[in-house]
Amino acid sequence: MNTDTRDPETYAIIGAAMEVHRTLGCGFLESVYHEALAIELTGRGLPFRREAPLPIMYKGTLLPCSFRVDFVCFDSVLLELKALTSLSGNEDAQVINYLKASGHNRALLINFGAQSLLHRRFSL
Repeated sequence: MNTDTRDPETYAIIGAAMEVHRTLGCGFLESVYHEALAIELTGRGLPFRREAPLPIMYKGTLLPCSFRVDFVCFDSVLLELKALTSLSGNEDAQVINYLKASGHNRALLINFGAQSLLHRRFSL
């Protein structure tokens, strides 16, 4: 896991998430944060795709199933949202698996469910 804050793309995404959290606070369902973040990303001119399928390869073979990540921003940063009172290692593992399976090398896990916004950067 990389915590380098000099990445301008992840910094911009986190800034958008902070504005959503500052405006809505905690306590809503995850779907509310999805909608609000899409509006905020659009307003800031940040490119993204929602519910993006991530193909899974196994020994060079494309599996018929795929993951769906909440957002892919800048065509290179996976973004997974949560609205939990606290995160466990399961959410970290989910994001790391998304990175490994997709071939992307950067991801963010953002949790809107606590009093303070929590964000974690991941890189492979």
